[in-house]
Amino acid sequence: MEFAALFALTLLIGMLIILVAVAVGKQKGEISEQLEQNELDSVAERNAVKAPTAKKQKQQQRPRKEKAQQHTFSHPLLASSLKSHSGNVTSLDFSSNGKYLATCADDRTVRIWSTKEFLDRDHKCLRANVELDHATLVRFSPDSRAFITWLANGDTIRIFKMTKKDDGSFAFKAAPEDFPQKHKANVINIGIAETGKFIMSASTDTNILIWDLKGEVLASIITNQMTNSYAAISPCGRFVASCGFTPDVKVWEVCFGKGGDFKEVTRAFDLKGHSAGVHSFAFSNDSRRMATVSKDGTWRLWDTDVEYKKQQDPYLLKSVPCQSSEGSRVALSPDARVVAISNSCSVAMYSTSTGQLEEEFHGVHSEEITELRFDINSRYLVCSGDRAVRVFHNAPGYRAAIQDMQAMLKNAQNEGMKQRLQQQIQEVQSTLDTVLTAPKD
Repeated sequence: MEFAALFALTLLIGMLIILVAVAVGKQKGEISEQLEQNELDSVAERNAVKAPTAKKQKQQQRPRKEKAQQHTFSHPLLASSLKSHSGNVTSLDFSSNGKYLATCADDRTVRIWSTKEFLDRDHKCLRANVELDHATLVRFSPDSRAFITWLANGDTIRIFKMTKKDDGSFAFKAAPEDFPQKHKANVINIGIAETGKFIMSASTDTNILIWDLKGEVLASIITNQMTNSYAAISPCGRFVASCGFTPDVKVWEVCFGKGGDFKEVTRAFDLKGHSAGVHSFAFSNDSRRMATVSKDGTWRLWDTDVEYKKQQDPYLLKSVPCQSSEGSRVALSPDARVVAISNSCSVAMYSTSTGQLEEEFHGVHSEEITELRFDINSRYLVCSGDRAVRVFHNAPGYRAAIQDMQAMLKNAQNEGMKQRLQQQIQEVQSTLDTVLTAPKD
């Protein structure tokens, strides 16, 4: 009996021990699984943190896109290339005093260059920022102390004043308000009259607006040319002209009273004779000559020094075959001795006295030439198209000047005149020789 009770007690204790062992083992297993799960979660978190960091590092190590290389061009008459813009240059203009060249580009800047540094190896410029927009056109004021721009996105005119600092540089300040939006089509040109009395803007839809300097519209001209391809103010500040789909150039006079008040815009004269639409035109510095380039494959030189109020028409002086294309520009040197024509990315220079082709520059820019101008002293021809501005020596102009003075020398009557002409011929010839023999980079 006692043995049986002892056996039962022993068996009970054994079962209790087994149950305790099983429970402890199960608890250890759960703790181990929990520890393993925690370790896995920790590893996952570390990988999640490392993944974006590694990705970021990979992105940082990814090679940068190289900037498109700038178009290279060389020619014996290339004086310099101005290369500070990071975007394509859309327009340029010389100041009336001849000291500065303004350029604008789609990099949201206008840059002012010193013309006396054109021949230097390094070309410094001053930068005016165009806030929240970029300029497609730029024109100097007559006093060279301000410039106007046409804003690409704002579709309006913005005036910038130039204030000279103590160190000789300029500070630029935009006017508090832009001009109101009036044009309904793309604007192709703007300008300020040399008299300082009005501003002109012209769009492709045959509309030309005449503004006062405060942004009030004085007059609207409808050109009736189906489309305008170009428009400009004459250097004398009296006339506004336009060309387009029709084969003529129309010229108006902007009239003011003795007190300076605006009166009216009246038709002055037309340049008639081309057989197809006119791409563009240009005035000489005294507005007595005009040059035109047309789709009919010719450029023409006109005598516009006429009494148009007596119904006198301009005279055709020269008609010369040339290559041109949509968007071609013509420039007439201020002394009217040389005509330059752009054709896509190339430029040709002609003598106005003989009509002969004097110089050709092929592939000047990687894109179509947007502007073509002579400086006011007829020393340089400047053009824009890509990110660079090309400055050429006007060698045809020097040669034409020498020929003119030699003809004058033959007809000179007194000794003093002969000596002056001989000295001037020597000076111009020396300048030309220097240009032709100058070392090129």
